[in-house]
Amino acid sequence: MKIEFQKDLSALNTFRMRVKAAAYAEYNSVDELRAILDNPDLPGPKYHIGGGSNLLFTGDFPGTILHSCLKGLILKRDESGITVQVGAGETWDEFCEWAAAEGLWGPENLSLIPGEVGAAAVQNIGAYGVEVKDIITGVEVLDTHDHTTGTIDVEECGYGYRESHFKGEWKGRFIVTSVTFRLTEDYAPRLDYGHVKESMKAAYGDETLTPRMVRDEIIRIRRTKLPDVKEIGSAGSFFKNPYVTQEQYEDIADIYPEVPHFPLPDGRVKIPAAWLIEKAGLKGYVKGNAAVYARQPLVIVNHTGKAAPWEIISLERKIIRTVRSRFGVTLSPEVEHI
Repeated sequence: MKIEFQKDLSALNTFRMRVKAAAYAEYNSVDELRAILDNPDLPGPKYHIGGGSNLLFTGDFPGTILHSCLKGLILKRDESGITVQVGAGETWDEFCEWAAAEGLWGPENLSLIPGEVGAAAVQNIGAYGVEVKDIITGVEVLDTHDHTTGTIDVEECGYGYRESHFKGEWKGRFIVTSVTFRLTEDYAPRLDYGHVKESMKAAYGDETLTPRMVRDEIIRIRRTKLPDVKEIGSAGSFFKNPYVTQEQYEDIADIYPEVPHFPLPDGRVKIPAAWLIEKAGLKGYVKGNAAVYARQPLVIVNHTGKAAPWEIISLERKIIRTVRSRFGVTLSPEVEHI
């Protein structure tokens, strides 16, 4: 267990916001977590972070930041298949690397997404046609109401597009301690998203793909489009892809027939937020120390490394206003504001 007061959080959030927390507590076991929650010297509110990769600190945090150091992987093989229970504090991409090295299909399309395993389950991370809910069987949690532990089946987690009950009605109640995934040795590449199939074909021809090969190509694709958070501060994709009505889509398509779109079963249409931001003329736009990333307009970056939270928020608001004025579509941030 580690407890610090007036903790500098600049190295604990990928946006590199120069903010502090009144207190910071790390734990290596569930018992240590219970002790932290019962500690009267730690100020509230208490907020749990993973790798700090999908959040924006809007200023100094007045309470206690919690961080898991729960590690370990438990692999099980039986007549029902292969499962692996992974500690919430494990780095997500290291889990993807491990699965690929073991020849196990499941998380390869989600390679190189920053953050930790517990946060991945909370956020329902997704990329290249796969969401993490697709491979989760259950989420092990501690209930902060009574400090009991248990497992929540994936069907009960309320997963949706970048959503879960952990972010909504359960927010602040459950702390993820580990996540159990179902993986497979059976040939199971998922290549239907965008140009992934073409990229795999160009890279490997007619070779039989392995999880390692898919992972390597996904990493290559991501690196051509997205900034490395170790080099430039960002929180990954800043906005959710909006769902619009059929009428809204048709209004946009009348002007831009080439608009990429994905019809949904409920009659709505999903349009990529990155396309809307680029067509609004904001790709590469710089505002003070913040900028819209030149290679991927869905990403806001700490352009100089010196951006203050208000500068990121100011640019966020400008993007929302401009896209709404141009297309009548209101973007919603994917990044959580704290």
